[in-house]
Amino acid sequence: MRRTPPHLRFVIRPEAIMSSPAATSLRRTLLRRLAAPLSLLALMSGLIAYWLAWQYTQHVVDRSLADLATAISRQIQIAGADAPQTVPPLAQAMFSDPEEHLVYRISNGETEIAGDHDLPLQGTNVRRMHYAYVFETIYRGVTVRVAQVRVAQLHGNPIVVEVGQPVHHRFRIAAEFLVAIMMPLLLLLLAGWVIVWRVVNQQLNPLTALADSLNRQTHTSLEPVDETYVPVEIRPLTGALNALLGRLKTALDAQRKFIADAAHQLRTPLTAVKLHAEQAVNAREPLKVNDAVRELRAAADRAVRLSNQLLSLARAEPGEQAARFADVDMAALAFETGAEWVPRALASHVDLGFQRLDAPGNDAPLMVRGNPVLLHEVIANLLDNALKYLPPARLEGGRITVTVSQASANGIPMAEIIVEDNGGGVPASQQADLFKRFFRGDGQSESGVDSGAGLGLAIVHDIMTLHRGSVHYEDAPEGGARFIVRLPLANRRAPGGKDVKDKKDPREAAAETAQLQQAGSAHPQGDKKPTHQASIDL
Repeated sequence: MRRTPPHLRFVIRPEAIMSSPAATSLRRTLLRRLAAPLSLLALMSGLIAYWLAWQYTQHVVDRSLADLATAISRQIQIAGADAPQTVPPLAQAMFSDPEEHLVYRISNGETEIAGDHDLPLQGTNVRRMHYAYVFETIYRGVTVRVAQVRVAQLHGNPIVVEVGQPVHHRFRIAAEFLVAIMMPLLLLLLAGWVIVWRVVNQQLNPLTALADSLNRQTHTSLEPVDETYVPVEIRPLTGALNALLGRLKTALDAQRKFIADAAHQLRTPLTAVKLHAEQAVNAREPLKVNDAVRELRAAADRAVRLSNQLLSLARAEPGEQAARFADVDMAALAFETGAEWVPRALASHVDLGFQRLDAPGNDAPLMVRGNPVLLHEVIANLLDNALKYLPPARLEGGRITVTVSQASANGIPMAEIIVEDNGGGVPASQQADLFKRFFRGDGQSESGVDSGAGLGLAIVHDIMTLHRGSVHYEDAPEGGARFIVRLPLANRRAPGGKDVKDKKDPREAAAETAQLQQAGSAHPQGDKKPTHQASIDL
């Protein structure tokens, strides 16, 4: 039996968890999955803003060039025949700003009135804006955007007015628009990152508080986690933790109680061993020495039996034996175990018999899933209990019968083993505590019987719980004791025709265990009446 070290604490270190290669950081995952879409959204917004800024710049600059060309054409119409003299100074004044990089040309097809005659009159990507045509062309190796307006004359060719500007000037204007738009957007993005970081940290604070609460737990104070301020999404986790802590606390409390009771029970036989040993040492007469040695041997036997029973209780823990289950024939096991107890029964002048209640000639095995060593311990403890209390109650004609049969309880086929005697039975006032650990009836102790440590029936009960079976007591018809053990048969047929397996979901297994224990405690149905009784004296 292992004891929990006093210094044991449940320590949860987030940095240790995060350092594991297989572990992932919830904080980093949330930040990455929130910040990445936010950043991508900002990038897409920037691209859309740049496209809109470029389209807007295209339209504004084209409109500006068309307005300038239209303004020159109006002056030409106003000047009339004096246009060649009055328009060039005006055009020079309008297009002289070096930052705008404007170029212009005014001609009638034969004569250049003003501007640069190298500016082409035709180009590509032509579009019409009111009275002007706007197109792209190459001017001195540079792509320019040109607005062209034709002014009709009464005599001669129309005058063509062209105003152009390099395209790279538009990119500069579009970049200025983009910066003006993106600066607030970047500030909003930065604020969004800060908000996401703060919100994620705030929402993860309950997990940190949960870890701190668990770190304060020790093996002596397994208190449930406070769920007052725990978010609803984390409630399943805290609920599972509280359930685990509750089960662990129950197990540790039972372990401490068991160790304390075991220490108390072991103290008596060990004290008796020491006392009888001292009597044997101090005795001067051979007769007294022999008596002391016999008492010493009896006390040692009681201590050995108590130790073996404590080991049996330890082996009955579910976690230790669930993986060692095998198919066991309960009929054969009951017969073999009973045969082992025949010499002691004969020494006590008790008739020990075995019978199988089934159809005539039916010797089919009653297969169950279980640990054969522990199931052997169940039958052995029941026989030991019967042999211990039967002789004082009935000096002659003592009888113990081991009955094996197949029963049906609540529609569940079960193997049933009954150990019945014709002794004094158990008083009704003590039957409720019959299967408790270290319980010994006062009436039995006063009868002069060495009632042991009170662990035999407790071991039977724990082993039956482990095997999803049941054990209960009834008064025998002849006034003795009757202990009935029921175990579910292996490979039971479900209503759908499928075999019921041992490996199930934990919740299904727990539900089935409760159903089987309830069925085992119930009285068998009417089909339990025996049609054949074969009594075999062991």
